[in-house]
Amino acid sequence: MAAAERITDRIVHHGEGPCWSPTWGGLRFVDMTEGDVLTLAADGSTSRRHYGEVAAIVRPRTRGGAVVAVERGFLLEDADGTLNPLPELWSADAGVRMNEGGCDPDGRFYAGSMAYGGTEGRGTLFRLDPDGSVTTVLEGVTISNGLGFSPDGTLAYYNDTQTGRTDVFDYSREGGLVDRRPFAQVDEGAGVNRPDGLCVDAEGGVWTALFGGSAVRRYAPDGTLDAVVEVGARQVTACTFGGEDLSELFITTSRENLEDDDDPAAGSVFRHVPGVRGLPVLPFAG
Repeated sequence: MAAAERITDRIVHHGEGPCWSPTWGGLRFVDMTEGDVLTLAADGSTSRRHYGEVAAIVRPRTRGGAVVAVERGFLLEDADGTLNPLPELWSADAGVRMNEGGCDPDGRFYAGSMAYGGTEGRGTLFRLDPDGSVTTVLEGVTISNGLGFSPDGTLAYYNDTQTGRTDVFDYSREGGLVDRRPFAQVDEGAGVNRPDGLCVDAEGGVWTALFGGSAVRRYAPDGTLDAVVEVGARQVTACTFGGEDLSELFITTSRENLEDDDDPAAGSVFRHVPGVRGLPVLPFAG
């Protein structure tokens, strides 16, 4: 068991969705319920930009700029910083917001919704295609989290936190995500090791953040647990590989529902060098 290094102060309320891209000059992540995207520079300084009531997940675009899942849909940021909100996907249900997601190997962007109160089955996983069309991929999910692909692009890993496990799909451009099945049982029944965000390394290992579990776990390609990284905050939300050679694991944490003096390091970013490299970020082709 190893321990991650704390590399920032307590800078976010609900940190999520870290993503490393050389087009940004490093790491970006969201302060989700504040509606902000933060950039962590090489010198340790941070900057933030506001995108709306919610900024759930951010990924780079192949043409420059970024795609962001906001409270009820998607927003495109051009290379010059211009923001272009797309039409809201729903308007009648104010109790639902976007949560985590990611891009597939064919440049399509996914984001899953959830009820603000975590009501079971009220979430949906959506896919935004480069032509601007939106497809419903999954219905009846509860807390849609983490989406990552195997090194060869044929498998997709996904967390619906409420299930307590990581699932795996077969993936192809034509078929999309099919044949969902359990990959790893993450929460063993105590309700503290709740699977949140995830990423995949270059050897096919799946790294899952444990919300409530103060750790990130690596599951081997066969689904067996083979590494644990301790994190100095309980509510660990997501992880990604970064650095020039993708050898550093960056980890976000949350202060959601915590008192000010509870868990002092919650809301910080942590870093660990696990001895395996990550995969380059999959960008949005639109």
